[in-house]
Formats: sequence, structure tokens, C-alpha cells
Amino acid sequence: MGRLIYGASAREIEIDDRPLAHLKVAIISKLRRSESFTLSWDHGKARGGGRSTIWLHQSIPLRFDFDGSRPPVLNRAWIELLMVAANSTEGLQLVPEPEGSTNTQLVG
Repeated sequence: MGRLIYGASAREIEIDDRPLAHLKVAIISKLRRSESFTLSWDHGKARGGGRSTIWLHQSIPLRFDFDGSRPPVLNRAWIELLMVAANSTEGLQLVPEPEGSTNTQLVG
């Protein structure tokens, strides 16, 4: 289980390593272009339900911590879906990895 650590308060958001690696590519791509956006996620039933949204901006500290030592092979189709979501008015949301898509070796 990886973590996205956000803001001066170092809020930790737990996300499995594989989806976190894909989110990292989408987030860094947006921030590299100085584009601010929101990121939303569901808390899950184990945490009582609900959801949260944060504002991502290049001036706000952001760190990606992975439990695994090897980066996963990235799925280009999944990254493209995440980028479409990040560019929408609803902002970036973790969508499921598309079935049947092929993984492409990308540098994360």
C-alpha cells in the first residue's frame, strides 16, 4: 500500500502501489504544465464511506511513497483515462484499470 502525502500538514492518502504509479504520471504531467486541478477519492466502506477532494497546485508539497521497490509496468490506456478525468470539470478520480488493454513499458 503506497501513500500520496499532500500539503504542509503531510496528509497521507493510502493507495495501492499500482494505481498510485499511474496517478503519479497523470498528476506530474498536469503540474509540469502549471495546471491546477482537483483529485477526489472514495474512502471505502472500511473507513465509514464518504469521499474527499483536494486541490492540487504546483506550489503545494506533494510526495509519492511506494511500498514496493520496483516500479510497475505502466498501462498507457489507463493513464490516458486518468488524464481525461483530470482535464474534466469533475477533476481527477481514480478510475478502474481498463480490461483488455495492454501494458506498455513507460518510465514512471
